[in-house]
Amino acid sequence: MVKTALFYLMIIGIVFAGDSFAQQRILTLKEALQTALNNYGAIKAKSHYVNASRASLEGTRREYLPDLNISAQQDYGTINGQSGPLYGFRGLSASSGGPPLQTQNWKSAFGALYLANIDWNVFSFGRIREKIRLARTMLQRDQIDLEQERFQHQVRVAAAYLNLLAAQRLTRSQQNNVERASALRAVVVTRTKNGLNAGVDSSLANAEVSGAKIVLVNARDFEQEQANELALLMGTAEQDFITDTVFLGRIPASINDSQPITQNRHPLLQYYQSLVSVSDVEAGYFQTFNYPTLSLFGIIQGRGSGFGYNYGEQYPEAYTKKYLEGVKPNRSNYLTGIGLIWNLTTPLRTQQQVSSQKFISAALKEEYQLASQQLKNQLILAEKKMINALDNYREVPVQIKAAGDAYLQKSVLYKNGLTTIVEVTQALIALNRAETDRDITYNNVWQALLLKAAASGDFSLFMSSL
Repeated sequence: MVKTALFYLMIIGIVFAGDSFAQQRILTLKEALQTALNNYGAIKAKSHYVNASRASLEGTRREYLPDLNISAQQDYGTINGQSGPLYGFRGLSASSGGPPLQTQNWKSAFGALYLANIDWNVFSFGRIREKIRLARTMLQRDQIDLEQERFQHQVRVAAAYLNLLAAQRLTRSQQNNVERASALRAVVVTRTKNGLNAGVDSSLANAEVSGAKIVLVNARDFEQEQANELALLMGTAEQDFITDTVFLGRIPASINDSQPITQNRHPLLQYYQSLVSVSDVEAGYFQTFNYPTLSLFGIIQGRGSGFGYNYGEQYPEAYTKKYLEGVKPNRSNYLTGIGLIWNLTTPLRTQQQVSSQKFISAALKEEYQLASQQLKNQLILAEKKMINALDNYREVPVQIKAAGDAYLQKSVLYKNGLTTIVEVTQALIALNRAETDRDITYNNVWQALLLKAAASGDFSLFMSSL
């Protein structure tokens, strides 16, 4: 029994160890990007907009189909007629019809009407064609909008990932600084107890440890903020991410690639161009309302009535109240023809709509030019940031080595009573600053490359360097 219990305990331990290992799995940038593209709400929403535009395009194409209506009604009522003018204003009148009698009567019978009607706008001077073109252009706009949202979100996620990586490295550097300060304090306390140093050295060492811990807490707070931002962009719950340190071991290989901005390449400029295209096509669609519509139509109907053909003053009893006799069709008619309808006041209204849309197109073109100029300036800035980051990258090893040597020298001298605690503290501060600069400098090179990729519209420029 004891062996069996130990066996189950080992199994449980292995399971929990496996879960712990899974939770500590390194999150690569590619995984973060894929998760974000799959989960982020704005991208999902724009995917639905694309599907809606696609369905709208298909619905617009079907406007070429004719209208085909069938109708059937069965009624019961009187058919008193009266000579006089009448206008069926908004349909608020009955269509009863019969011979005008000398006096009102309430004789009633069943009646019925069955009909089929077809109405086909065979020619509308390009109105449906332009409407289809507009729907197609709007679909292209939404597709481009989705792609530019995906592109921009990839840039945001990559920036958040790099920020989190930098924050984690800063936290680690501050943790190392706390450990060095604590080790120094132990030496100071020992020497002070042995009377080799003044008691004020212990106070200075304690202050240095306390200050290092405060900086460490602030670094952890900043790291938690960056982790929260990354989780938000990935569409997942906040967690302790373990980032890939590949960005700290080397600099990107494609730092000198030149990527010019072109209208056909940058997703943001493509999106602005699609807005201009939609506005221009919409103006053309409005202009088609100036023209008439040519239609073919046809109708066939059957009608039944409980009143006889000779019902009137001479034969007032020529009707029946039987339901089947009243609703059975006994007269039929058909009609076919061609019609042209043209509202001559429409051009007066359409003219202003077209003019308004042209102004919107002009405004969108200005926004396109502004975005283009901003991207060009951003690319120039990215090039300068890359040069500055590389200059700092070359200086960091020198700074780290010099600060490390200085701290080692001062700490050894202090242990042998050959220097003061102030000089050791200054060397400790210099080493901490050098490690912080190292963490930031390596990250800044990748941030500059990311900014360059964002400005050029080619995210593969960044991803190909991983």
